[in-house]
Amino acid sequence: MLDITLQETRVYREIKEEGREEGRQQEAVNFVMRLLTKRFGELPQVVRVRIEGLALEELEALGEALLDFEGVDELQKWLAERG
Repeated sequence: MLDITLQETRVYREIKEEGREEGRQQEAVNFVMRLLTKRFGELPQVVRVRIEGLALEELEALGEALLDFEGVDELQKWLAERG
């Protein structure tokens, strides 16, 4: 038989890395949501759903941009500009 463990396979390593990436993305979502909620109060459901769908890079950009927002309307405009 092959002398290889599951952890040594390419598929296992790819799945593990994908899980890490999803974990980082979820942590970023949680952090950005906490910041926005602290700043503006409870966010509309549509805004929360849109934020949860952002990629990690977009979440990082939002984390910086939110420092300049004066209200939820500016957040919604920022989100609309990204599709």
